[in-house]
Amino acid sequence: MIFRSHYPDVAIPEIALTPFVLHRANQLAGKPALIDGLSGRAITYSQFASRVRHTAKSLASRGYRKGDVFAIYSSNLPEYVIAFHAIAAIGGIVTTVNPRRTADELAHQLNDSGAKCLITASQFSEKALAAVHRSEGRSNVREIFAFDHAGGALPFVELFESVMEPSEAPTNALIDPRNDLAALPYSGGVADSPKGVMRTHYSLVANLCQFDAVSRVDESDVVIGVVPFFHTYGMFTLMMHALRRGASVVTLPRFDPEPFLRAVEVYRVTKAYLAPPIVLALARHPMIDRFDLSSLDLIAAGSGPQDENVALECERRLRCPVRQGYGMAEFGPVNNVNNDPDGASRRRSVGRLLPNIEARIVDLETGEELGVNQQGELCFRGPHLMAGYLNRPEETALAIDSEGWLRTGAVGYVDDAGYFYVVGRTRRPINIRRYRGRSSSASDWLWLVARLGWPLPPRL
Repeated sequence: MIFRSHYPDVAIPEIALTPFVLHRANQLAGKPALIDGLSGRAITYSQFASRVRHTAKSLASRGYRKGDVFAIYSSNLPEYVIAFHAIAAIGGIVTTVNPRRTADELAHQLNDSGAKCLITASQFSEKALAAVHRSEGRSNVREIFAFDHAGGALPFVELFESVMEPSEAPTNALIDPRNDLAALPYSGGVADSPKGVMRTHYSLVANLCQFDAVSRVDESDVVIGVVPFFHTYGMFTLMMHALRRGASVVTLPRFDPEPFLRAVEVYRVTKAYLAPPIVLALARHPMIDRFDLSSLDLIAAGSGPQDENVALECERRLRCPVRQGYGMAEFGPVNNVNNDPDGASRRRSVGRLLPNIEARIVDLETGEELGVNQQGELCFRGPHLMAGYLNRPEETALAIDSEGWLRTGAVGYVDDAGYFYVVGRTRRPINIRRYRGRSSSASDWLWLVARLGWPLPPRL
């Protein structure tokens, strides 16, 4: 049985990613687009769009062309977003790297992706330089830029401070949205071996259109940008969706309780895309009571299983709804969202399918399609799917079949109202009690913290 979205299909334009995200930059010219949460430094939408154009022009003048891969190895800051969209504007491909990766791990991703340029920050420059040095003879990296001052790297700021006439700004006329890649995040996929996930302009624009249909974010919102940009969750919700919707994004380099809480209070943050470890901290950390968090009106939890009891604790403490979503680097990354009015009674659910998405649930033993309230492997089909794994046709064929169905490796079911539930994985032992929220262990949170590259949370 094939399950279809509860929402009507949406139109998806044939357009490159960056102009689609920045479509309201002129209208919102004086509104802050990006705010450094630690320093208070703000970049307006007009400045953001201008710096994207200038950086794109500078990269093109240095010989970078459509199809070139750029690696970004840094924590969150406003310039990260400028770099991402400038690269996409010239048809380049961004491969994002967890800054906690070792020099050897970085070298592997640089070599595997074929990156020609590496952008980093001073605190990671030593590992960045070591990675390029160890890759001599194999690496294509010809330049290293740093968002701040770092020895051995070129200053990124010079790329957008160069003088340029508006008419010289690059266009997107040569970008083929359906076939040209914009992003190359690395994922374990079904087999847990890191590989490049090929995301086209069209697939990302499609997911933005799908998410627009159910999103509650608009230009009145301030969104906290603490989920790492290197992760597809942060990449999509913060660097693409929030800016397309006209919100202000307050960036933080990592989750530390006091700076996070202060940023929410000072900037009157209204929306927060978070991972379960932060929701846990908001539910139980004693420091919470020292700050005014009353501006929050929605917390969206993603990137891992959210304990329903913890979510309810957080809701009651902050008087703010906590809702789950579901996705993977291989699709979307947003596939399901639980933000309908009746979703409050289904906190364990990751929500309904976004528009233009089909799903089926397959028996783990027989491969037969299952029906409502029957557990099996979740498979999805839609315009938001990846183009495949970089240089891995066999693994791509294992993940996406000839009819376009992507196997997630996730075990779950759908109820009679169209709400989906994820209860485990096919590739490791499944503890259904844990993922149904009836209990949670420290190992769940430690796994998520390691996955997102954060330091350990405070003792709770």
